[in-house]
Amino acid sequence: MSSSHDANKHSEEMDPLREGIDEIDAEIVRLLDRRARLAKGIGEIKKANGLATYVPSRERVVLDRVRSLGEGDFPKKGLENVFREIISSAISLESRLTVAYLGPETTFTHEAALRSFGNSIELEPLATVAEVFARVERGEAEHGVVPVENSMEGAVTHTLDELMNSPLKICGEVYLPISQNLISGESSLDDVRVVCSHPMALAQSATWLHRELPRAKVEEVESTGEAAKRAAREPGVAAVGSALAAESNGLSVLARNIQDARTNSTRFIVLGKTWAGKTGKDKTSVVFSVKDRPGVLKDALSAFSDEGINLTRIESRPSRKRAWTYMFFADFIGHPEEENVRRALEALEEHCPYVTLTGAYPAVSTEPMP
Repeated sequence: MSSSHDANKHSEEMDPLREGIDEIDAEIVRLLDRRARLAKGIGEIKKANGLATYVPSRERVVLDRVRSLGEGDFPKKGLENVFREIISSAISLESRLTVAYLGPETTFTHEAALRSFGNSIELEPLATVAEVFARVERGEAEHGVVPVENSMEGAVTHTLDELMNSPLKICGEVYLPISQNLISGESSLDDVRVVCSHPMALAQSATWLHRELPRAKVEEVESTGEAAKRAAREPGVAAVGSALAAESNGLSVLARNIQDARTNSTRFIVLGKTWAGKTGKDKTSVVFSVKDRPGVLKDALSAFSDEGINLTRIESRPSRKRAWTYMFFADFIGHPEEENVRRALEALEEHCPYVTLTGAYPAVSTEPMP
């Protein structure tokens, strides 16, 4: 009797609060409808003038503004996630947008594409980085998402090689913490006889697997997504992969964050026909070659230091056009529309026979969001 009485009492206390939530929800829906009408109007103007639907610089400004407005109890990370989906839905109202990514589904690149474009955009998984570039180059997809570097393993060379020869530009970036999980249709570690995944995922979790599942057979497959599908259809099989892969395949997460390194993350880039406009917090990517003389690389890099420009990354790759010659890939803080960046690039061209900008895009913080 007392239990029923307590339940009624708590219900009476919560009812006014729930009524307040219902009123707010109704107002949110009305405001979203109003926002959608405005977005449609913008879409019509873009279409009439041949403008791009996806505008990374404007999107970054909107998300930064939303975060700055959040001063109450709602987490800033939650605000960005909510508005990511609002923007994604708005883009889908403006036009049909297709985004190609290095698949298959439920891989970390899939997750990076979702973080960039939300769930309302048509996402198309492809088998190789080269296919993603080709699909966007042919206009069969408006944008592409591919990995470019990992904090533990370094550069993704397939992506650098494609950037070297492609007319596409980088218009966005995403940093994704890599959390490897043991996922399975089984409910206990005791029932796992086989663990499968992509070789890199298995290597990243080798210590945990050896300690916790010493008798399980470890098998390599083409991707973490394929591993999850196998775990879903075969008894006794577990996969190493993402929480997204577990959710999409109806699997249980038997253990989280089993990777050896707790700071492992991957950087992904968004590809398009043009780079992004200036936001004031930008990054630019450039590819250049140098002449064969002593000190030439030092002289080339001084073009940036002389202008007070911070280089955030530099890599070299064989040019593939001439033996023992190399191309350098560099990222730096700034945008080509800024005067000091213009001067730096002009100075770079004095020392380099080949210089091309491969992208400009809003810089993304690598720090965890509160």
